[in-house]
Parts: sequence; C-alpha cells; structure tokens
Amino acid sequence: MKILSGLLASAALALHLPAAPGASQPSAAPPLRLAEVPRDLSEAAVQWADPAPGKRVPQVSMGWECSEVHHLLQLPRDWRPGRLYPVLVEYPGNLYDDGHGNVCSGLPASCTLGQGLSAGEGLIWVSLPFIEERAGQWVNAPRWWGDETQTRNYCMATVREVCARYGGDPKRLFIGGFSRGSIAANRIGLMDEEIASLWRGFICHSHYDGSRRWPQDGGAPAIAARLARLRGRAQWISHEIDPKATAFWERLDPRAGRFTKVALPFAEHSAAWVLCDLPQRQQLRHWFARLCAEP
Repeated sequence: MKILSGLLASAALALHLPAAPGASQPSAAPPLRLAEVPRDLSEAAVQWADPAPGKRVPQVSMGWECSEVHHLLQLPRDWRPGRLYPVLVEYPGNLYDDGHGNVCSGLPASCTLGQGLSAGEGLIWVSLPFIEERAGQWVNAPRWWGDETQTRNYCMATVREVCARYGGDPKRLFIGGFSRGSIAANRIGLMDEEIASLWRGFICHSHYDGSRRWPQDGGAPAIAARLARLRGRAQWISHEIDPKATAFWERLDPRAGRFTKVALPFAEHSAAWVLCDLPQRQQLRHWFARLCAEP
C-alpha cells in the first residue's frame, strides 16, 4: 500500500501553486503527443493462474460458469487475507484502432486505469465485460452495451463475490472506465437504485453519459434520471483536448455531484496516460486517496 498510504498522508497538499504576482506567464505549449511521453508503468499482463497477490487473472462469476463470459481480477501485491481493500470496477472502451498505436480490444484486458491508479498496490482491480448473446451463447461484447441487463447483473454478482471472497470493502467501491467504459460509469453504474447504491466514487475518462447522443442512451429523461441517482457523490471526469467536452462539463449541475474536471494535454483517444508520470495521474491518485479516507 505504499502509493495509497503515501497519498493518504499528503492528500491535503495542493497539486499546483499559483504564479507569483507580476510573474510572466508562459505561452501556450503545443499539445503533447502521448506516444512520446515516457512510461513508468507497464500494462498489466494477464496470467492463467489462480488469484494471488500481484496477479491479474481471468475469472467467471457464479451463475455464469456455462457461458463464455469472463472478467479479470487483480489482487494487490500487498493483499492479505482478513484485510479490507478498496475496489475499482473498470469497463473497457469499444473495439478501436486509430492507426497510430492507440488501440482497444473492447475486452477486459484492455482496461488500464486500475494499473495507473494503484501501480498494483492497495487496490483490488476488477476489469468487467459488457455482455451480449452470440449464436445462443453469452459472450463478452467488444462494442457497445450488448444486453444491458445482463451486463448490470454480472457487475452486481461480481462485486458481491469480490467482497465476500477477497476482502473488497463494500464501503469503498468505485466504478469507471475509458470511452465506452466512461459512459458506462453512469449508464450501467447508475442504471437503477440498487446498483447506484454501491459506489463511493466514479472515474470517467474520455466521454460521458449525456455529453452527446450515444446508442441506447434512452434520451434526455433517462440520462437525467441516472444523474439524479448520483446524489452528491464524487466523479472524476477527464478528457483529452476537446473544447466540446469541456463545454459539456460546464453544464453539469454541481448539485448533482462533486465533479472534478480535468483536461489532459494531448489529443489521442487513449487511457494510457495513467501509465505515465504526469501531474494529472498524481491528481487522480490524490482524488482517489481522499475519497478512500472519507468516513
């Protein structure tokens, strides 16, 4: 828990200091190219093994053993039986390849936020699938929602199992994701009162439920109903450079939730920024640590 405990100790520190009065301001820098930013973390490898500290392994939740659905579970390196750990439930983006090295398989193995958030310590990380029916069989869906009810039910079953078997703290559950997964934080995580009641916080990177029309979003009334279920809880909302996204953030009613809005200094549609030693990643870690420390 070195990273998380260190952040908890310094969570009250400001991340940026204002410029001294009269100091000259630097001219706007050109956008960073994410591919050129050095990484200090690697993508988490999947191992075909039983759950164990530090391993990211495929799992199937109870009731789904006869399907082809699976998720990935990573216990932290400092995991010990009998202790409680915060849990991040993360959803992947759509199947995607921009031709410049930014790719997503649309499957749980593409999830990255949990790796950057914790560096493998102090957090149980669960990478969940969207579920669809194909040739009479339930499978992981690489694009969009598939069957939303089945996706929601699998999430509920997996969270219960992780808390019961591996020490997931039911009072420190987080949900989030990248792109499609970011939209899913509300689209799935706030689908109804039962699932909405699980979460302490939400991590939404690149896109957001309601920022524009998305498939099967239910329209304005359904979007508003989901946001109403937030009930003042905290959301991290980040996006690569995009004035339209920023304009949407400003329309979010602050009475709905505690919104932390962060614009990232590159244009690539990717979650790989969390693998880099960027100020925004440190800000995300502080945000998470503060929420974990709240009573």
